[in-house]
Amino acid sequence: MKTWLRIVPAIIWMAVIFYMSHQPGEALDENVMVWVKKLFPFIRDLNFGHFIAYFILALFVYLALGAKWLNWRGRLLTVLICVLYGVTDEYHQSFIPGRSPDLLDLRNDGIGALIAMLLVSLKPVHRLYIRLLEGKKY
Repeated sequence: MKTWLRIVPAIIWMAVIFYMSHQPGEALDENVMVWVKKLFPFIRDLNFGHFIAYFILALFVYLALGAKWLNWRGRLLTVLICVLYGVTDEYHQSFIPGRSPDLLDLRNDGIGALIAMLLVSLKPVHRLYIRLLEGKKY
């Protein structure tokens, strides 16, 4: 896969995160939060928006790194890149009316990226990444 094709999804997703963090904060529907807390009682204060956004970002960043980084170092670097981007995102929110930086959001960003990298550590998913990078159909 060409380098620019690997990098573009990560850049686009970073732009989506930037755009979303530029929007005024909205409260989640109470019914949804009650359901989430019942389904995941062991996870407190998990903002699923941040979790999902950085889960997806990690998958794109890992792909962007290329075949040379399809190992534990690449997964560690991916989590680091995502957390650093999360830091800049929280800093950006400090300038947006109605938004403020939050360490719990940063934690959720890191958890999302970490879970994504645990997922790509599984053989079938790892093989899919190799096939994508080699340009083969999955």
